[in-house]
Amino acid sequence: MQPIRLIGIGLACVQLAACEDKAEVAPPPQHVRAIHASLAEYQPRAEITGEVKARIQSNLSFRVSGRVIERFVDVSSPVHAGDILARLDDSEQRADVEVARAGLQSAQAVATQKTLTYERYEALLRSRSISQATFDEADKELRTARASLEAAEVALGTAEDALSYTKLKADADGIITARDIEVGRVVSAAQPAFTLAHNGPRDAVFNIFEAFFLEGQPLSGVDVAPVSDRTPGARATVREVSPFIDTRTGTIRIKVALPEDAQWPLGTPVVGEFRSPPRQGIVLPASAIASAKGEPAVWLVAPGSSSVSLRKIAVARYRDRDVIASGGIAPQDLIITEGGKFLKEGQTVAWEDK
Repeated sequence: MQPIRLIGIGLACVQLAACEDKAEVAPPPQHVRAIHASLAEYQPRAEITGEVKARIQSNLSFRVSGRVIERFVDVSSPVHAGDILARLDDSEQRADVEVARAGLQSAQAVATQKTLTYERYEALLRSRSISQATFDEADKELRTARASLEAAEVALGTAEDALSYTKLKADADGIITARDIEVGRVVSAAQPAFTLAHNGPRDAVFNIFEAFFLEGQPLSGVDVAPVSDRTPGARATVREVSPFIDTRTGTIRIKVALPEDAQWPLGTPVVGEFRSPPRQGIVLPASAIASAKGEPAVWLVAPGSSSVSLRKIAVARYRDRDVIASGGIAPQDLIITEGGKFLKEGQTVAWEDK
């Protein structure tokens, strides 16, 4: 019995020694940095490139068909209202004018003759030298002649208008920004020939991806500056937001009214900083973000026990140096910001404020 008792005592001592060894090798708490989550106001913003354009642009075209025989301007040419931009071969229109003018002269001669006949018959009717029927016939012929004269005058006016339409004129002061015709080319009526950017107010035009509008339309105030030199920036105002999405690019066009002192040349590349209405969220440094099966998460320190747990979060926006969390954590939660790469669920940590 005594040897057996000695063996039991020996085994007990071995177990106690093993427990002491385990206690000695238990890892110390992981030292980390942490912060208490707090609500903060943030304002989504985006920088979009655009282009300076005239607020009013007109597409100029001939009102008659024909062959272009002269072109007097090119792209970037400044023009004034009434300037002739191009001319068509007008031989056909000139012939029509001559025919209409000859028709008018003939109608004038007939009308003059019928007027004299009417006046003579009127005098004869008073003296009862002719019958009422004869006078009525003269009156009818005079009315017909006058109607023919009016028709001839209209025909001449129409022919002269057609002749004038062979000259394409500028409808306002401005700059030619596009040209679609060449000398020798046959054009049809209403076919675009030039694009004229009118002098006066100018817009900065931007095409913004529809994702930016998920948080609502941008604020009216936009900071605009040339891409090449952003020092002389200007505070502009959103003037027009397209109600439709361009299906080819997935963008929405926004026109921003530039102030009078921002008279940058047409076509100048500009960058605009657009802002959405202010929102509230929990701002976390980028170093606090971990991954839970591919989804964004953070390490939380349990109050009192100092043990950690991995918590998935909803990210409203990623920014250059931080992220905005919109769910998964609450204000005053203790979030690990540094030292969380090798943590395990339930591990004890020693933390300090960042």
